[in-house]
Amino acid sequence: MDLKQFKNTGADFKIKNAATTFDPGLDRQGIKNELATTMDKIKQEQRKLFADRRYGIIVVLQAMDAAGKDSLISHVFSQVNPGGLRVANFKRPSTTELSHDFLWRITNQLPERGEIGILNRSHYEDVLVSKVHPQLIVNANLPGIDTLDDVTPELFEQRYHDINNYESYLTHNGFVILKFFLHISKEEQKQRFLARIERPEKNWKFEKADIAERRYWDDYQRAYQDAIRATSSKENPWYIIPADDKWTSRLIVAKIMVKRIRQLNLQFPVTEADQKKLMADALKILESEK
Repeated sequence: MDLKQFKNTGADFKIKNAATTFDPGLDRQGIKNELATTMDKIKQEQRKLFADRRYGIIVVLQAMDAAGKDSLISHVFSQVNPGGLRVANFKRPSTTELSHDFLWRITNQLPERGEIGILNRSHYEDVLVSKVHPQLIVNANLPGIDTLDDVTPELFEQRYHDINNYESYLTHNGFVILKFFLHISKEEQKQRFLARIERPEKNWKFEKADIAERRYWDDYQRAYQDAIRATSSKENPWYIIPADDKWTSRLIVAKIMVKRIRQLNLQFPVTEADQKKLMADALKILESEK
């Protein structure tokens, strides 16, 4: 599988031309088998990441509703040691969060070196949802933003600039950022919403807000296109993942994860001579016990 086809590094991204489906050349069972193998590789790389302690991995997941973010997390990272994994879910900002800058709540949830941190939604909500619903910006008590007329394109351009600088800062400090946009078609989203209504075991997933937000589909598509164009770079590219089939999207994300982490050339620490002596002494004590 050529993973380069999913990477976007420039400002020429057109969301209408981005595929929501992909044929990996495998049947369903083949995809599941390949995913299981790749998940085991993530597990092994995470062990080295944790032992190495020089890098941290930040996984940014963005998508329209019902694109499969939650199930992707539960599948792709199910083999990773929970001690080295963090998952942060971001909803509408709280009163406390609105009292800080828009990146504050993200910084509070970042992983430590040696960890994989997953941002289920992220700082990009502040140039996506806030762009579709600018009243959220007005409610944030920003200086000079008192009415909807004050929410100008220049404000979002400044936020794109801030995001790029923020991500560069994290990268320069040893944090690898992997940004995934799970790209689902409008028709597939409809089918998943219908399943939530018609299938009793999925009823718990249904939220009235999901249907309300669907009315803004075109607005969200433009907001995603603008954000991806403005924040894709060679250093921190976006990966556009076809998401109409959940198993395929999980496999693509998992393979990109393995490839990127392996580029770090992580190693288990070399045991020093003093430590080896301590271990040898401990071994003698243990072996002498009856």
